[in-house]
Amino acid sequence: MRHSKYMPAAVLAMIIAAGYSFGPRVLAAPLSQANSQQDSKIQADIKASLSSNHFKDVQVTTKNGVVTLSGAVELYAYKEEAEKRATRNKNAKAIRNNIQAGGTPIPDSDLQTKLVKKVEYDRVGYGTTAFNAISVTVHDGVVILSGHAYGPTDKDSAVSLVSYTPGVREVVDEIEVDPVSPMDDRIRLQTARSIYGHPALNKYAIDPGKPIRISVQNGNVTLYGVVNSEMDKQIAYMQANSVAGTFKVSNQIQVEGESSERE
Repeated sequence: MRHSKYMPAAVLAMIIAAGYSFGPRVLAAPLSQANSQQDSKIQADIKASLSSNHFKDVQVTTKNGVVTLSGAVELYAYKEEAEKRATRNKNAKAIRNNIQAGGTPIPDSDLQTKLVKKVEYDRVGYGTTAFNAISVTVHDGVVILSGHAYGPTDKDSAVSLVSYTPGVREVVDEIEVDPVSPMDDRIRLQTARSIYGHPALNKYAIDPGKPIRISVQNGNVTLYGVVNSEMDKQIAYMQANSVAGTFKVSNQIQVEGESSERE
């Protein structure tokens, strides 16, 4: 008796009812079941990667490979770190970071005052403080960093410093890194010598966190900082203009008593 090469209709109906589908040669498990198993594995792996006490109030959910992080952390840096750890999971299709950061709210004015001082004194001792002009603005716990940094390390240091400050909910990084240029480096050093070498201005080098800031991009010099008088402001401008090779000098120095968000 020859066996039929066709599957009996009753058996076929049972297989279809069970949720299986035919592949080219084999029967595949139901897609919904496979997705559910994969989601469970992704979720378990990411939860394991967030076992630190910093993430004790963080929840992880996964649907169709999309991971959602929710809950709360004390510092914005922990929120970023949670996302980085989740992103390392190669099976996750996307990460949604809905974690709330910042801990106990701090008034914007108090937080801004605190952060401005921190950024002013950041990198003191590394020789680049006078060449960083980074501004700080705070609104509803969201900190916007803008302005110019001498190099990538100076920028990253400022962002990290703010990210680890309690009360910061989000950090918006708009800092521009000055281009690498031997000509600009020469102008920076000569401008610093010209300004701080003047008898009326050398007093601004006493406090390492509050120098006259010198920002240079492609031969264009911008001066920032706070001085005691309008005369000091004008002297700094003239000293910067005296440096050979400088294309243009913009004087953004503030006289003490004037309001400014910039350092």
